[in-house]
Amino acid sequence: MPASFRRPVHRRTALTATAATALASATGAASAAPGPAGATRRPRTAQEALEALMEGNRRWAEIHSRHPHEDRARRRALAHEQHPFATVLSCVDSRVPPELLFDQGLGDLLCVRTAGEVLDEAVLGSLQFGVEELETPLILVLGHERCGAVGAAIKQLRTGKPVTGHLARLVESIGPAAWACRDLPGDWIDHTVAAHARRMRDTLRADSVFRPATVLAARFDLDTGRVRILR
Repeated sequence: MPASFRRPVHRRTALTATAATALASATGAASAAPGPAGATRRPRTAQEALEALMEGNRRWAEIHSRHPHEDRARRRALAHEQHPFATVLSCVDSRVPPELLFDQGLGDLLCVRTAGEVLDEAVLGSLQFGVEELETPLILVLGHERCGAVGAAIKQLRTGKPVTGHLARLVESIGPAAWACRDLPGDWIDHTVAAHARRMRDTLRADSVFRPATVLAARFDLDTGRVRILR
């Protein structure tokens, strides 16, 4: 991994206890008071943002998606400005579109997608844009089950065969997490998915430009459709 990315590691209500616990430990802040009954408003805190994401994911997993914010009025409202409530760093995998699996609509999420959630300067700049310019209070690093980029990194470690072209950058970034999980019992790829998401989370937490936001890591299960916050 290039020296520029080697930084020291620092920083649903009852929908999911694990998610709420992880967020509370990261922010130490309580959820803001809800708006009027029936009102639709942008989540303004990391707690509210996480609750909205996890509730949307519950609807997605149960095949009860609402597909919000897709009408003509929404498009008109967003024609001149945007106010997404969360930034999601996720994989480019075609099975993991954040807006769908969190059941969010136009203008709700700022999504940055790169194979294996790998960071580079363009990705970091995009995430910084979300925090500084759009003031999203939450960054969620989302790994997923059976990630092909993770599988490629593990294949390289197993065989020692060099990876050609730009794919080498992916393997180089994911390799440390894969190597750290090599002796754990169970599925090597799945262990690495979680370890790499945590590693990217910790890299962002360590960077001062992201400190205005809460940074969390999560894993998406392709079989169940559920997202789990990683501790």
